[in-house]
Amino acid sequence: MPSERQSVPRICDYEGSDYQQRFWEQGERQYEDQTEAIAIRRLLPKSGKLLLEVGAGAGRNTPRYQGYERVVLMDYSTTQLAQAQEFLGDSERYIYVAADVYRLPFVDGLFDAATMIRVLHHMTDAPKALAQIRQTLGPKAIFLLEYANKLNFKAIARYLLGRQAWSPFQHEPVEFIELNFNFHPRAVRGWLHSLGFAIQRQITVSHFRVGWLKRNVPLRLLVALDALFQYSGAFWQLTPSVFVRAQANNKVPAAEAGSFFKCPSCGAALPEVRKNYLDCGECDSRWGFENGIYNFKEPQKSS
Repeated sequence: MPSERQSVPRICDYEGSDYQQRFWEQGERQYEDQTEAIAIRRLLPKSGKLLLEVGAGAGRNTPRYQGYERVVLMDYSTTQLAQAQEFLGDSERYIYVAADVYRLPFVDGLFDAATMIRVLHHMTDAPKALAQIRQTLGPKAIFLLEYANKLNFKAIARYLLGRQAWSPFQHEPVEFIELNFNFHPRAVRGWLHSLGFAIQRQITVSHFRVGWLKRNVPLRLLVALDALFQYSGAFWQLTPSVFVRAQANNKVPAAEAGSFFKCPSCGAALPEVRKNYLDCGECDSRWGFENGIYNFKEPQKSS
């Protein structure tokens, strides 16, 4: 629908980016990676049927979901998904989907779990993105969300010392660089509650994300200390990264057996892939399938 497309917020596109190599493999981020792994292990159910990984990128976290029968890796970038294919190998457990989080191509109530880690901070309309994810989750599904927290110690200190213009205490998101947002914990909790999520646990992560600490303190010690302090998230959230485990209510019924994709343009259920595409019988949109990746970013022209 043209009116819907016009309302889609700005999108952060990692197409063609070397993000995985530059940021994670060469960026000295072992501390962040290992502390996030601990948070995932503590919050996400160990097993399930179908998990949606929103913003999967090159599949950095995907091996941590081994207890799930199938995992859908969804990202806006097809090149990131191609890197994930190379990293994870050939397995029917994984379904690769290039799509816009504001127009998800999955039928309602499909998944029994979803994760969104290091992704919300790129959302210009976070509530809209979260609402889309909520629709894909069935009753009692678990949603594991990580967000960049504006109410962190460093931001508070900089603001009080007059070295930062924006207030970490205000609930509105702050765009500190283009398409990079920090959020207030109360705002995030409010969005989740309004969408029908019950927050079960909160964990604070990256307590020691300081350059000189990471350079001078042994990695194992920093990770162990962070793991201990993560439990403080039940009482306050003052770290740059916060993980939330939320459970979906029964508002959205479970998807019908055999249904999976829906048309992002009109919402109609889509049939199985035919040749290298999926055709929508309602609005005549055609969606590509190439090199093992479903592409729902833009419809193809029907011949």
